[in-house]
Amino acid sequence: MKRAICIHGHFYQPPRENPWLEDIELQDSAYPYHDWNERITAECYAPNARSRIVDEQGFILRVVSNYERMSFNFGPTLLAWMEHAAPDVYAEVIAADARGAGHFGGHGPAISQVYGHVIMPLASRRDKETQIRWGIEDFRHRFGRDPEGMWLPETAVDLETLDLMAQQGLAFTILEPNQISAVRPVGLEDWSDVSGGRVDPTRPYLVRLPEGRSIAVFVYDGPVSQGIAFEGLLDDGDKYADRLLGLFGGDDHPQLVNVATDGETYGHHQEHGDMALAWALERIDAEPTVDLTVHGQWLELHPPTHEALIVENTAWSCVHGVDRWRTDCGCSSGMRPDWHQRWRAPLREALDWLRSELDPAFEAAGSEVFGDPWDARNAYIGPILDRASTDAFLETWMGRGPDHAEAVRALRLMELQRHAMLMYTSCGWFFDELSGIETVQVIEYAARAIQLAKEALDLDLEEGFVRRLSAAESNVAELGDGGAVFTRLVRPSRVTLAGVAAHYAVTSMFEDVDDETEVRAFDLIRTDHRFDASGPWQLGAGRVAVSSQITRERAEMIYGVLHFGDHNLTGGTKPAGPPRRYKELVDRIFAPFEQGDLPATLRELDSFFGSHRYTLASLFRDERQTIVNRIIEATVEDVAEQSRSAYEGRVPLLRFLTSLGVPLPDELTSTARMVLNRDLSQRLSDPDLDPGQVARLLEDAVQLGVSLDREGLGFKLAKTIESTLAELEEAPADLSLVGRATALVELSQRTQLEVDLTASQDIFFRLKEAVFAEMTTRTSGRARRWEAGFRELGAVLKVRVD
Repeated sequence: MKRAICIHGHFYQPPRENPWLEDIELQDSAYPYHDWNERITAECYAPNARSRIVDEQGFILRVVSNYERMSFNFGPTLLAWMEHAAPDVYAEVIAADARGAGHFGGHGPAISQVYGHVIMPLASRRDKETQIRWGIEDFRHRFGRDPEGMWLPETAVDLETLDLMAQQGLAFTILEPNQISAVRPVGLEDWSDVSGGRVDPTRPYLVRLPEGRSIAVFVYDGPVSQGIAFEGLLDDGDKYADRLLGLFGGDDHPQLVNVATDGETYGHHQEHGDMALAWALERIDAEPTVDLTVHGQWLELHPPTHEALIVENTAWSCVHGVDRWRTDCGCSSGMRPDWHQRWRAPLREALDWLRSELDPAFEAAGSEVFGDPWDARNAYIGPILDRASTDAFLETWMGRGPDHAEAVRALRLMELQRHAMLMYTSCGWFFDELSGIETVQVIEYAARAIQLAKEALDLDLEEGFVRRLSAAESNVAELGDGGAVFTRLVRPSRVTLAGVAAHYAVTSMFEDVDDETEVRAFDLIRTDHRFDASGPWQLGAGRVAVSSQITRERAEMIYGVLHFGDHNLTGGTKPAGPPRRYKELVDRIFAPFEQGDLPATLRELDSFFGSHRYTLASLFRDERQTIVNRIIEATVEDVAEQSRSAYEGRVPLLRFLTSLGVPLPDELTSTARMVLNRDLSQRLSDPDLDPGQVARLLEDAVQLGVSLDREGLGFKLAKTIESTLAELEEAPADLSLVGRATALVELSQRTQLEVDLTASQDIFFRLKEAVFAEMTTRTSGRARRWEAGFRELGAVLKVRVD
């Protein structure tokens, strides 16, 4: 292997989980998906696991895994989400590493990543060590082997980080050309200046580290990597392959063409970028004089013959070193060029102050609990990866099995440190605005650390943190500063055991809830429940034990809720206390309710719970949205029926006016828009939808010039087609399902809706591979009809059947 190409993808999304719930709540900006992780998985991570090789007519010939033939890293927090939220994609990523090792001389294509995507040169030495150790352990847990290399977030680098990586046995990392200042052949004294990106990227370099250690550094080709991300190289797989193949020079030394970019480029940032990558890999793999490789294999075959000096405190996404994560350096997303980033420095300063308060207090308390609290923190990745290992962790680091109170305090201390590191996630500074979702996320991590410090250390840091954060100026005038962001956007997300009990109580007014259930990261056991209804009014009360799956803190709460109908309800929770307290609550609120005295019932609720009161707004975001939608649906139904009657009565007039080219008044088009979008939404979600009926509604929308929710309606149709293909996969001989699936796909192609058939194509491809050959051996008339129908379905899905 003398000439080889290595394409690296850095697949990463910032952690998006509510720090108290350990789950991602609904993100409206990701519509029609639930959240951005889900959306980007559909647009990028899943397509790269099952990318298409197509013929000149665009028909799918083969489905391949790009991960198997490229170098890649996934953010550990992203993989943790994917493991439970997209397990099929997660399994394919893990399997691709094992299969890829067969292509690359036993070297898997996956490399590890620093755990929490912090900018390592700005981190403390202790945090650097933990981030590296956690990244390695996460990789071992998922891929079942030791990582050879590690991706540094934003490629931000300093010698201390590289030294800590080398101490942990990591062999290499990947840097940007401008991060190398000088090189020389191993054994020679004189250095050659290669600053300004003039380094030769076709060879690995040895970096000498303190205390005699060293690590290899690969330098990706900067111009080509930029071209992949920003200059349209992914418009055509042949163009991409030709560009890479044209990078080899006339030198006779072994040459590695080495490119790297964000993995999301392949499908999320550039639609169908995964297919361009798949075809480029196919082309390169077919070249007789060039090999595909990964860094570990190349390093084994061609150890560094040159060494390099790095430019410390630099990164690939900031031309000012690492200032993007601490000052208004001028680097931004470019989406709002009129916005400043002066908020970055105060945000960094507020977090650094918080860490300076937390760490000494943690060390003092942790020394009493764990002996060496920092080594214990390094080992805490075990419970993070598998909460079932928490008991073993506590026994190991506390020297015994602790009682419940001791375990809670120990786990609060560890969680405090986990969130104190997550609050440095680089995405908090990367974008343009203090109140953006990524920046609010890191402030939420800080708020969770503050809460845990109060509970575990009796240390109240909120006022000092908010005061410092208030120096951060928002670009959004109505927010003003970081103090307002904390008060209005962060504090409402905070969750307590009482809040979890309130969520459970309010939910019980709208739907049946189990006596034993799980709500996000909490377990609930209801030991008593009383309920009564009178007309539209409902009254409920109960006792429920709430416990955290993370810190094991627990409390028994009593609750009472009065529902007036629709969105109007009020209730409260408080610690259960002795049994007589719950009996007092029941007696005080149910007696007047049974007499029909609603004002007295409300007064008793208010008196009993005082300020510990809750409303529909107390529900967690997803459940609140579900219930609100239900209330809206009931309210809108009457309006919709009236609008439908008015619309249907005026359809002939509307069509006549349209045929004359007469602009329709807004009053008529708004009614038509409401009715058609609503009717289509209902029909497209129906598994037994009538394609002809839907087609007529779509035709009306076109004729009347009505704007449709193309993305949302297309999403629903895609899901209906996918469910039909899933039924066919379970019963492949069902000829009626073949015909139905064909009709639905044909419908999707006649509309202007945005219908993504990727998942349906995947199912069909699996079905073709599994049953087509066997089914076509049958000679009955039904079998011939099935084959013809199956071929027709393949044609409309653009999948070659033969």
